[in-house]
Amino acid sequence: MRGVLKWLERIEFPNGKDEQTSVHAVCYSPDGNQLIVAAGDRLLIYDPNNGSLLNTLKAHKDIVNCVAYSRDGKRFASGAADKMVIVWSPQLEGLLKYSHGDSIQCMCFNPISHHLASCSISDFAFWSADQKAVQKYKISARVNACSWTNDGQYLVLGLANGTISIRNKLGEEKGRIDRPGGPNSTVFGVQCCPASGSGNSVDTIAVADWGQTLSFHTLSGQMIGKERALGFEPLCLQYFPNGEFCLVGGCTGSLHFFTRDGVRLGTLGDGFDSWIWAVALHPNGQSYAFGCQDGTLACFNIASSTVHALYRERYAFRENMCDVIIQHLISGQKVRIKCRDLVQKIAIYRNRLAVQLPERVVLYELSSGEDQPMHYKVKEKIQKKFDCSLLVVCGRHIVLCQEKRLQCLDFSGTLEREWMMLAFIRYIKVTGGPVGREGLMVGLKNGQVFRIFLDNSLPLLITTVVSAVRCLDINSVRSKIAVVDDAGRLLVRDIVNDTMLYQDSGVNSVTWNTHLDSMLCYTHTTGGLSVRVGNLPPRAPQNMHGVVVGLCGATAFCLRGNIMHNTPLALGATMWQFIEAGLFDEAYQVACLGVTTSDWEGLAQSALEALHINIARNAYVKIRNLPWLQLIAELREQQQRSAVPKEVLMAENCAFAGKFKEAARLFLKCDHTQRALEMYTDLRMFDLAQEYLKDGSEAEKRELVCKRAEWAYSVREPRAAAELLLSAGEHQKAIDIVAEQGWADVLYDIGRRLSLSERDALQSVAQNLKTLKALPLASEIFKKLGDEAQVVQLHVEEHDWNEAFRLAESLPDLLPTVHYQHAQWLAETDQFIEAHQAYLKAGRTKDANRLLKHLSNTAIAEERYLDTSYFYFLLARQYLDMYHEKANQNPIDHHLNEYKNHMRIAKVYYAYSVIYNYMKEPFTTHSPVSLFNVSRFILNEVEHKGAPKGVSMFSVLFTLAKQAKFLQANKLCLLVNKRLQSLKPPAGVQEQIDINFLNSKACKSGFNDPEELLPLCYKCSNYSQHLNNNSCPTCKQDYIFSFVSFEILPLVQFYPEVDISDAEAERLLLAPAKSGEDADPFNEDVASALPLSLDRNALRAIDPNHVLILKRHDKNVRNIYYRNILPDLQITYCPECFLLFYAEDFELQALQKGYCPFCRTPTDKLLEGF
Repeated sequence: MRGVLKWLERIEFPNGKDEQTSVHAVCYSPDGNQLIVAAGDRLLIYDPNNGSLLNTLKAHKDIVNCVAYSRDGKRFASGAADKMVIVWSPQLEGLLKYSHGDSIQCMCFNPISHHLASCSISDFAFWSADQKAVQKYKISARVNACSWTNDGQYLVLGLANGTISIRNKLGEEKGRIDRPGGPNSTVFGVQCCPASGSGNSVDTIAVADWGQTLSFHTLSGQMIGKERALGFEPLCLQYFPNGEFCLVGGCTGSLHFFTRDGVRLGTLGDGFDSWIWAVALHPNGQSYAFGCQDGTLACFNIASSTVHALYRERYAFRENMCDVIIQHLISGQKVRIKCRDLVQKIAIYRNRLAVQLPERVVLYELSSGEDQPMHYKVKEKIQKKFDCSLLVVCGRHIVLCQEKRLQCLDFSGTLEREWMMLAFIRYIKVTGGPVGREGLMVGLKNGQVFRIFLDNSLPLLITTVVSAVRCLDINSVRSKIAVVDDAGRLLVRDIVNDTMLYQDSGVNSVTWNTHLDSMLCYTHTTGGLSVRVGNLPPRAPQNMHGVVVGLCGATAFCLRGNIMHNTPLALGATMWQFIEAGLFDEAYQVACLGVTTSDWEGLAQSALEALHINIARNAYVKIRNLPWLQLIAELREQQQRSAVPKEVLMAENCAFAGKFKEAARLFLKCDHTQRALEMYTDLRMFDLAQEYLKDGSEAEKRELVCKRAEWAYSVREPRAAAELLLSAGEHQKAIDIVAEQGWADVLYDIGRRLSLSERDALQSVAQNLKTLKALPLASEIFKKLGDEAQVVQLHVEEHDWNEAFRLAESLPDLLPTVHYQHAQWLAETDQFIEAHQAYLKAGRTKDANRLLKHLSNTAIAEERYLDTSYFYFLLARQYLDMYHEKANQNPIDHHLNEYKNHMRIAKVYYAYSVIYNYMKEPFTTHSPVSLFNVSRFILNEVEHKGAPKGVSMFSVLFTLAKQAKFLQANKLCLLVNKRLQSLKPPAGVQEQIDINFLNSKACKSGFNDPEELLPLCYKCSNYSQHLNNNSCPTCKQDYIFSFVSFEILPLVQFYPEVDISDAEAERLLLAPAKSGEDADPFNEDVASALPLSLDRNALRAIDPNHVLILKRHDKNVRNIYYRNILPDLQITYCPECFLLFYAEDFELQALQKGYCPFCRTPTDKLLEGF
């Protein structure tokens, strides 16, 4: 990096008081359009681009020592020895001024809040645009330099006593750094490194003092790195905007250039004879300006030279002057080597890297692993200072070039060989070779090109160009060389045959391809990149900026400035040049470097058309085109199996490529008409195929029609496909297609057109119409087939049960099936009672039983005991109906026993529902007597026959004991409480049971039961104990209960004699008695007349108003006769379940519920029964 003088001016004021005008301060505006210069007692405003003086400000009365510009560009300030600070606008208008107690020495603006800090010999102050007062603070020593931290929180002051004081915005000292020399190390420069360049959030403070040292510190005072000796007294210090470098000026005529770590990189600009008081960097970092004691103001541009090297795809270049970056240009991977010194030269070759530093040459070796593919480690260090213009590294040597001399040194620095050329050496290129015997191509200023081998002291002249050699390159097999001279002429020669191949003009750089030895590319002086392969002329240049320095495959490495770019080459045009010339092998080689997929396809297709099958196959393999590879495999197989005409192969290729007419022409040319026909058929070009079948057979024409139909179906033209199949006689396929589309009307039309001989097709039509829910149309087709059962089934599936039953009446064999399906549907729709009846009509007794048992089990599980009773009643009635249907009715018949058992269980559940509700609900509508009778009835029913599932004997006994106690049936209460002791009660009830048992044992009123509570047999007029199995122990007559209150009814059952029919018995009961001697037999003691059978006279003697007749619906079943002992009590019965009730209770229940409380027969039906 060096300084190039931009402009220079010597400032003099002829009328000034002093003979010499000093420049004490300079600064740039943030946009870089103004340069503020403090010269004498004036402010000079310059244009930094051309050095023209824009304005002069004369506001101070003494020497201006400092100037500063705010980072937002809204104001700048100046401070002078007249103790005044003036704030200016960018339009050079004075905004305000304030004073200090002593001469102003330095100032700076806060980078965040834009506060101005101004420092004098004895104090410092803070000024802000939003505050009227200026805050001033005393200081113990003169402030020579100041700088804000990057976050604007702290102000760093460099004092004359060798101290750096760190203050906050309130002026309080928060830190202090003492330089070792004390007052002898007066601090004249402090600067905080810009954060953008440091990449670190920790502020770094650079300090330059008169101990002639440059040091770096943190805010806490810790030194970073080591002190750097300056060799002169510094007066100014300035960082570059990116923070990577800094400039130090002072009591010497040069600006010294350092890295941010303090590594000296040299000087910038020419030497001056005066002190440098101030230096300022342009905001873009590309130029700087400084002022001297003698009034000199100079502006320099910063020119950075590119130090780099390239070997194949590895590019090494210098960054930040002290670092080496090695970049893999293909993968983009980078690795950084920190040299911590100025990098002067770089050379790279294979796995070697040489870096020349000011005092040594460091040799690196590539030591790559899978985890670190670009890891370089130090191999050797040559601790010598070399002065050279070019540096080259080889396997075991380095080669230094200085003017005409070429020196070869080993890695220890020992000189092994030296060559002295006839002219200045302009270019060196390592051409490779065995380790220690590598070859070099050397281009001289006189146009000569020599080949030198490291183990040979005699250079070999290869060629000579007209003017000085600019660059050269040799191809990968070292058979051809390309040279470009300063006149822009390109010369390509064959080294083996010593012949010139071609030349070009207007070229500034050339390089050979490392992957293809016949390809080179070169850039033109007018811009653009040309590619040339072999002897074919190049195509139009490709747009590109910069110069080409390497070519690897299809990627050119182009250098523009100091930045390397990867430029993909458009090799497709070059490949097509070879294809047009018929050079398919060369075209394939070019394509392998990298072309687009379309170019690969073009190469493959062109090679296949020219029957270069191997080239075509390799090209299709590259793009993984499996269909074409399969075709090529088939073509090669045909060639190997038999001699196939060339036209056939070409026709197959044309057909696969879509050139069908050309393929057909080639097939016809070699008499392969059938293959042309197959091609058109596969392509669905049926019109063309029909032309070939004009003279074909009917089977072939039919097959063609079927294929056409298949194609029509595949392109979603099912109607056309169906018509074609029907015309070809393929009825079933046509029906399947139409059914798939859901066209019921078309299906019906097909069915109408079909004859009865096509029963399978008609059956298929009907079934598909049935599937499509077109039931009327399906019915017509089934009728055409004469299948009435299917017609009925259609209505069944549509759940049109009325029509199904109407049609099934004429088909007795089908009627049970319809009933069964109806039952199934009813069960699925939760109509279980109706489903039960339907099962019975279908003759599916087992299914009906299974349904009721399942319903009853569910009701028990859900504790719906009334429903359970109802379901068991239905089961009982079903068994009774089965018994009555038998011709021979046996009193011990199984069905009759099942009826009695299920009826008993139904009664138990019916009664238990009252107990369950009483136990679960907080209130009950039943009287204590009713609860007493219900619980006693259940207990007597299950005493010896066991309790049905779900019936809790604890609930029954608990209810009975409680009501017995309430009704003062003390004996029964004690008995029941004693039985409760043997049961396991629910949680929390045992204590109550025990208390009840003790209370019942300690009853004061005696252990007797009221007579009105005891069961009374109205047949024998005897009382019995409560627990007697619901029958009289004397006459063995079963008690007859009212199934609402469960009281014992005053009824006595009697039987007419066997020879008296029910009709005659009814007449006799209505007839008057024959004589007064015939008395009512129930007025006598009939306890011994068991069973009670009455003759005609006895029947005539009974008052018909005292008789209750239970009439059956079935005339073949005898009526049941009861004599009401207490005629004042009205008793009735249910004509369906034949249970007896007090008339008032039954009427109330029927009115409340609308049906019989036991069998749930509706009220209107009950009225019909009466």
